[in-house]
Amino acid sequence: MHQAKNQQKGTTIVPFSFFTMATDNNIQLIEQFLQNMMAEEPMYFLVSVKIKPTNNIKVFLDGDNGLPIEKCVYFNRKLYKFLEEAGIYPEGEFSLEVSSPGIDEPLQLIRQYQKNIGRTIQVVFTDDTIKEGVLETVAEADIMIQCTTGKGKKAVTEQVLIPFSNIKSTTVQIKF
Repeated sequence: MHQAKNQQKGTTIVPFSFFTMATDNNIQLIEQFLQNMMAEEPMYFLVSVKIKPTNNIKVFLDGDNGLPIEKCVYFNRKLYKFLEEAGIYPEGEFSLEVSSPGIDEPLQLIRQYQKNIGRTIQVVFTDDTIKEGVLETVAEADIMIQCTTGKGKKAVTEQVLIPFSNIKSTTVQIKF
C-alpha cells in the first residue's frame, strides 16, 4: 500500500469492515468450540459471544439450574487454552471473560425463558408498550404470562399469550 509523504509509518488506515469480518469469523469459531465442549455437559448452554475491538472476548453461558462460579472458571480455562493453541490472536493479545448473563440482561433463548417459569418478567413489545406478569408457559413460538391489574377487590387477573415475534426484549424482575 502506498503511503502519502506526510503520513507516519504504521498509521495505515484499515477499513472497519475488515475488523467486523475477522470478528465475525472468530465469533463463529469460538461458538463452534463452545458448542462442542458443552455437548459433554448438556445442562449448560451458550447464550452469546461478543468481541470488542480491543480483542476483549465476552462469553455468556447459562445453565438450566444456574451456572456455578466453578463452571465459569472451568469453561474459561478450556476456552483460553483453545484460543492460545489456535493462534487466533497473535502473541496472546486478547482478554477473556466467561460469565452468566446478569439478572438485568434480557432473555435471548427459549431455554432461558424456560428456566424462569414462575418468575415475574417484564416484556417490552415491538411497539414499545410494556406488560409485566408471571411467566407461566413457554412454547416454540410464544409465551404465556399471568398479569394482574388493579388492587384489592378490584384486581383483575388475566392470562396473556405473547408471540416471540411481538417481543422486543424480556427481563426478569426482582421482587422483594
